[in-house]
Amino acid sequence: MQLFYQEHINPEDTSIVFTKDESRHIAKVLRKKEGDVLHVTNGKGYLFIAEIVQANPSQCLAKITDQQTDTPKPYRLHLVVAPTKMNDRFEWFLEKATEIGIDEITPLLCDHSERKKIKLERYERVLQSAMKQSLHYRLPKLNQLIPFSEFLKKNEDENCFIAHCEETDKQLLSKSIPLQQSYTLLIGPEGDFSTAEIESAKEHHFKPVSLGNTRLRTETAAIVGTHTFALMHE
Repeated sequence: MQLFYQEHINPEDTSIVFTKDESRHIAKVLRKKEGDVLHVTNGKGYLFIAEIVQANPSQCLAKITDQQTDTPKPYRLHLVVAPTKMNDRFEWFLEKATEIGIDEITPLLCDHSERKKIKLERYERVLQSAMKQSLHYRLPKLNQLIPFSEFLKKNEDENCFIAHCEETDKQLLSKSIPLQQSYTLLIGPEGDFSTAEIESAKEHHFKPVSLGNTRLRTETAAIVGTHTFALMHE
């Protein structure tokens, strides 16, 4: 099955007007014709079955013939990650985390951050592509880059964790997760969180955790964290 994404579809709609890019992809690249069936999601948990009524590269139209909803995960995961110096590594994380299953991502600006600007639109496209490729019907929410201290003030989750490399008292993440709840996990930059950031997070009730015995790259740590939550809920 090939999945298409159109964010503005509502469950009450009876037809779909595709964007120019998607219309060109459907009509010129895939050579779809009137009567062909498409599978489309709005990224909010819905799958729409639609039949093409106009296969125009400038504006493709389809009528909705059926719709389904997915079963939500039994938990919610918000990963807060410092963007890596090499942009392609952060995009790799976005892609793989979407495939595994994640609900929200917040890029984090830390004391040791080397990347202090991000291209949000490019990251959104990576998420959309990964969602379609993995046949998920829910698009992760992507937030603006935010300074570490500001995020701590805004965070409202009760099950909060900070993964860091300092030799202090920590518990394995897999041993710290109460099941079927909402979680926030902080992952630092290449130079790790500063001691001041770790202490500040602890003051805001973040639990220090370890992701294992080896030292991981930022993007690897973020994937290990994402997969740990998924595996614990299998």
